[in-house]
Amino acid sequence: MNREMTLDNLKGIGEKTRMVFEKAGVHNIGDLLSYYPRTYRKFNEISDTAHAMEGEELVVYGRLERELTLQYIKRFQIVSSIICDTVGSIYVRWFNMPYLRNSLEKGAYYVFCGKVVKKGNRLILEQPAVYKFQQYEELQKQLQPVYVLTKGLTNQMITKTVRQALDRMDLSKDYLSEEIRKRFQLAEYDYAIEQIHFPKDEHHLMLARKRLVFDEFFLFILALRLFKEQRAAAENHFEIKRIPLTEQVIEGLNYSLTNAQKRVWNEIQDDMTGSKIMSRLIQGDVGSGKTILAFLAMLLAAGNGLQSSLMVPTEVLARQHFEALEKLLEGQKLPFKAVLLTGSMTAKEKRIAYEKISSKEVDMIIGTHALIQEKVEYHRLGLVITDEQHRFGVKQREELGNKGEEPHTLVMSATPIPRTLAVILYGDLEISVVDELPANRLPIKNCVVNTTYRKKAYDFIGNEIKNGHQAYIICPMVEESEQIEAEDVLSYTAEIRKIFPEKISIEFLHGRMKAKEKNDIMERFLRNEIQILVSTTVVEVGVNVPNATVMMIENAERFGLAQLHQLRGRVGRGNAQSYCIMVSGASNNKPPKRLEILNKSNDGFYIASEDLKLRGPGDILGVRQSGLMEFKIGDIFTDASVLQNACDAAADVLQNDPELSQPQHLVLHQKLQYYMSNELKKLNL
Repeated sequence: MNREMTLDNLKGIGEKTRMVFEKAGVHNIGDLLSYYPRTYRKFNEISDTAHAMEGEELVVYGRLERELTLQYIKRFQIVSSIICDTVGSIYVRWFNMPYLRNSLEKGAYYVFCGKVVKKGNRLILEQPAVYKFQQYEELQKQLQPVYVLTKGLTNQMITKTVRQALDRMDLSKDYLSEEIRKRFQLAEYDYAIEQIHFPKDEHHLMLARKRLVFDEFFLFILALRLFKEQRAAAENHFEIKRIPLTEQVIEGLNYSLTNAQKRVWNEIQDDMTGSKIMSRLIQGDVGSGKTILAFLAMLLAAGNGLQSSLMVPTEVLARQHFEALEKLLEGQKLPFKAVLLTGSMTAKEKRIAYEKISSKEVDMIIGTHALIQEKVEYHRLGLVITDEQHRFGVKQREELGNKGEEPHTLVMSATPIPRTLAVILYGDLEISVVDELPANRLPIKNCVVNTTYRKKAYDFIGNEIKNGHQAYIICPMVEESEQIEAEDVLSYTAEIRKIFPEKISIEFLHGRMKAKEKNDIMERFLRNEIQILVSTTVVEVGVNVPNATVMMIENAERFGLAQLHQLRGRVGRGNAQSYCIMVSGASNNKPPKRLEILNKSNDGFYIASEDLKLRGPGDILGVRQSGLMEFKIGDIFTDASVLQNACDAAADVLQNDPELSQPQHLVLHQKLQYYMSNELKKLNL
């Protein structure tokens, strides 16, 4: 059995079950083995009936006082009895489990684990799992995997399927050499994959996780280095020369470029006019002026007879960039044309755009993922730019690049990452940093408050709206949840509509809405037809709304530092003073330390470095911490040291065997090929 075999090669997996797994993204054995538990369950200490409390879990070792009785109530079969221990007794019942009458004996002792409910004045241990004492003692030594579930997929189903796959797979050939494993103190792969799913204890889990985190980073870095080698060898076959036009455009702007922008622009020009193909990342904080650098690069390409494309993550942002570019072209009477291409355009609109692109009627193309569709044929595509690059996978960048004859590549990100990590994570790119904000940009004023401040916040927002401005309010959830106490978009919108005057338009936005609905809401907000937008983090990478001056973030303690900084960057984009109100719902009314960091600084790179210090080793029972880079198990912040080790190991391997052609790297080469074709494209990097 190998990794690429489908799940129906396993016993008990029919078409229906296979389809349920596929909904969860598990298409083959390899996907199954890397479908890591989201957390682990620890079996509680045995208590007694005196500690029974409504709504709480109870583990009790007791005697089954009487034989189980069976009742039929409506469509339920209810089996019940009484458990007695040394301090008292409690009623127990099960639904639709009549077979228990044949397996549980009156007078016998068992460990019962279940939730306590109250019916009338009586406490009842409901639907408990039942174990023999020695069996439960063994379970207490182990950690039970808890997986992310989708409809029709149970934890038991996944556990059983993973166990069967592990039993049938031969994982003894480790692709990491013994030398690397010893140097970085890594467990063997077969041990790690077994222990990540079924750990004996926390120590074994830590060893397994460290190895698999290393693997994920190591393979990713190897893939990037190979991409970089290919690009480094690529000659610049475009004859590009510096043109006076770009300097005229810079002089014609109604503002001056910062020194950082000038430095990065020179780096871009050097690349595009040099002997090798450009592969460059521009890292710049929100509002640092990366977009004008992209436009200048597109003008340089157009002035040399080449087309360029700019791909962004949302349609509204694409439209806004397109309008800004057209304004620049018309305002400075430049002899170039641009076109917009998005997924929601009609078939006729797309056909017209395709014709303009293929006939070189247009020089600059701005759009979303529609830019990489098969029907799009470019005419001498010389420059490819992706904005908010972490929203696009490596493979998507490659697909766009493949639309031309090895075009220059420029990627941009407003997500602050410490340079030490950026050098590793973007190992296929040269890095430029725009570390200076425009002189006319007023710093955002921040405050961290508790929930008692809400009325003052609403009054403040109302006053900003009276002055013609707008506000965002961010909630962590779409709708109310019984499991999580946090603000949700739908309930929150309904509540504040009662608080603010009817003339103030309040709408909501969340990721479950259709693309057309989301675009409509954002465009209305952009036109100030909506004054308050209640949203989830879908606005994190949104349009530029200079009129929005307030960002209020509910349950701010639930968000990571980088994400909070990105959200805050939605305001402060105009000339008016802007504000960020972070509302902490922490039960002790003491805001987390990371909120204080945001309160004191607007510098994204400082915040990123502090985030790195704060995260620490993470919760051992949470396999992966929430973070920007969507690795399956690794986290670039909490696992920064492992990331560095993986980088060192990759460098050593490639230095000694650049082609991975030596016999000792045969298994590694096979593993890397599988990774690049199956796993790399799934990464949100």
